[in-house]
Amino acid sequence: MPDIELLQIFQGIATMVAGDPVISLARIVLILLGFMFVYLGVKGTLEPLIMIPMGFGMSSVNAGVLYLSATSTGTLFIDPITSDPVQLMDALQINFLQPLYTFSFSNGLIATLIFMGIGTLSDIGYLLISPVRCMIVAICAELGTVLTFPIAVAMGFPFNEAAAIAMVGSADAPMVLYTSLLLAKDLFVPITIVAYLYLSLAYAGYPYLVRFMIPKKLRGIKMDPTTIPNISKAEKVTFAVITSTLLSLLFPVAAPLFMSFFLGVIIRESGVKQFVDFLSGPVLYGATFFLGLLLGVLFEASTILDPKVILLLILGITALLLSGIGGILGGLLVYRFGGRNFNPTIGISGVSCIPTTAKVAQKEARAANKHAIILPWAMGASVSGVISSAIIAGIYVTLLR
Repeated sequence: MPDIELLQIFQGIATMVAGDPVISLARIVLILLGFMFVYLGVKGTLEPLIMIPMGFGMSSVNAGVLYLSATSTGTLFIDPITSDPVQLMDALQINFLQPLYTFSFSNGLIATLIFMGIGTLSDIGYLLISPVRCMIVAICAELGTVLTFPIAVAMGFPFNEAAAIAMVGSADAPMVLYTSLLLAKDLFVPITIVAYLYLSLAYAGYPYLVRFMIPKKLRGIKMDPTTIPNISKAEKVTFAVITSTLLSLLFPVAAPLFMSFFLGVIIRESGVKQFVDFLSGPVLYGATFFLGLLLGVLFEASTILDPKVILLLILGITALLLSGIGGILGGLLVYRFGGRNFNPTIGISGVSCIPTTAKVAQKEARAANKHAIILPWAMGASVSGVISSAIIAGIYVTLLR
């Protein structure tokens, strides 16, 4: 009977012991970080829909490293680098998450599926009740996606990577994923992880930004719900069809995003319950689950050791902070020149993650005045933010791809 060493059986430990000490330490840190993400997701401190599968994937992939040959190590989860057809076929037969990565993640399909689901949850009637004011707020809330670009360039990033990083300021993680896949494929994993991690933190921090920049008197401004016009389904569908077609004509590279979002909107307004339930349930939450899981298993030790990751952490929070400031300034601008009957707290909802920032705006308004109802206008600004962010993404990708 051949001699069997204990470490031959427990290869995860063997690769930890025999590997580069820096890599081994990074693996341990990421395993513990994965544990923390799962805990904070279950507790509700961070977004559970993303953080639970992502944290679990991080812990598993950094623990499950084995010897693939006498000289190389790896995992049986995903090989994101493989591109040769023969190697890809081998990977598809060996790595259990490779089919999901290859056929839905690396081509941006998973992002468009999430956009379809978001579309079914978005009532664009809120945008149509006050389109000019909503778009002013949304454009101002792109401050982070615009200003972070030159900051990243000044820090040494090439234009394409700087643009992908700047999109974190859109607060729309599927769009960040889509843009980074097109512009900075080597960095799309840390960029997207930074986006999702910071979104969970930013929504906890945005209320403090609102209170710092907007006096309580203005946060409590009541808006008259009787002034909301009745927007028909026909008007909503017409707007969705025309807007999607026009934006796709202007920015073809972002057409999958426009089509996915507005298709979800049209399905919502069509009233076909089976489609609405399918897109807003299994498609949206299934895609979100696998997005989190795939991000987790892609976050190996070698990823975090890239020196660019520290800069990404700085630039990501900078982008979200600037976007929040820009949105609030947009709200104050509309208040100042729009008859002073506009609650400037709506500005934070121009940072486009639906419906979280709109809920932040409503919560802060109610805290200042229990009779203040601003959610319809806040939702309109959030929908506008989705559109303006997709336009910015289209411009970046068109110019820099």
